[in-house]
Amino acid sequence: MTLSRNDRYRLTNRERDILDILWESGKSMVASEITSMRDDLSINTVQAVLKKLLQKKLIAVDEIVYSGTVLSRSYKPTMTPDQFEIQKFENAFSKDSLEQLISQKREELSKKN
Repeated sequence: MTLSRNDRYRLTNRERDILDILWESGKSMVASEITSMRDDLSINTVQAVLKKLLQKKLIAVDEIVYSGTVLSRSYKPTMTPDQFEIQKFENAFSKDSLEQLISQKREELSKKN
């Protein structure tokens, strides 16, 4: 799955919730630990969202640890919340996106004339 630069920083509410939990914890966490942080999170939801965040390269597998008697991946964010917001802003207003916006506006104006 190939993501555009802007798609990487466009998050669903659940993706943002889980990323916030990881940022606030200050340590790597396994899926079951993330699930226990909020009553409205199921293990299936957390695992699906972790997969998406991995694809977006917003989290990484930190290490393989025991969770009870089972080996599990622990996850950590790849950037701080501030770095994320800066990257999100920069990508929203990148040179390419501004050129695309200008081009679209020119087309709209030419259709009106």
